[in-house]
Amino acid sequence: MLDNPVLSALTGPHARFAERHGQVLRYPAEIGPFLALPDRPDETTWRDLAEFAGPGAEVVVTAGTVAPPADWEVLAEFQAVQMIDDGVVAAPDDEAVRLGPDDVPEMLDLVKRTEPGPFRERTIELGTYLGIRRDGKLAAMAGERMRPPGWTEISAVCTDPAFRGQGLGGRLVRAVAAVIRERGDTPFLHATATNPAVGLYESLGFRVHRRPVFVATRVPCLEPA
Repeated sequence: MLDNPVLSALTGPHARFAERHGQVLRYPAEIGPFLALPDRPDETTWRDLAEFAGPGAEVVVTAGTVAPPADWEVLAEFQAVQMIDDGVVAAPDDEAVRLGPDDVPEMLDLVKRTEPGPFRERTIELGTYLGIRRDGKLAAMAGERMRPPGWTEISAVCTDPAFRGQGLGGRLVRAVAAVIRERGDTPFLHATATNPAVGLYESLGFRVHRRPVFVATRVPCLEPA
């Protein structure tokens, strides 16, 4: 399930969000930039993706380490880690509050300033998001994103710079993990390999499961079929 988590989620618990074109699935753009290819994409798959995304669009390939066709411009490659629950001490947090649609503008502002990864206007629809407020201000948040069967990804872990060093991120990760465990799923997460937060996640009880390489590439201009 975790080798191709976007595909597993969009053909499983998140099927209601799936947009499909041929062999390619994706979340709506207002939810996130995540798309899924089959484990072994062929020429038809890449044409489906090109038609779906549109000429000149930038996409990130998430299905393993399959290289895009030669005429697709590679913009960047980056190493990531996929980490899974290996003894996380999950626990609710008395200070954590559930965030809802009315909180989205403030959540988007926090994401813009801290850059934890993609979070858009409708990302909150994917699951539970928890936050900690200080003096009425959203100081930190974390929530649920992709849901392959039996698993739920913890994402958007971020803390306002003015409140860092207080352990808020770790507390929220444990609180979100408690929500996931209560549902019967196992928590997992992704991070760039160079992200200092990897050490925090390890200290919380996550371990590295896989080291996927993500490729950002540009769709070429389509030739007539």
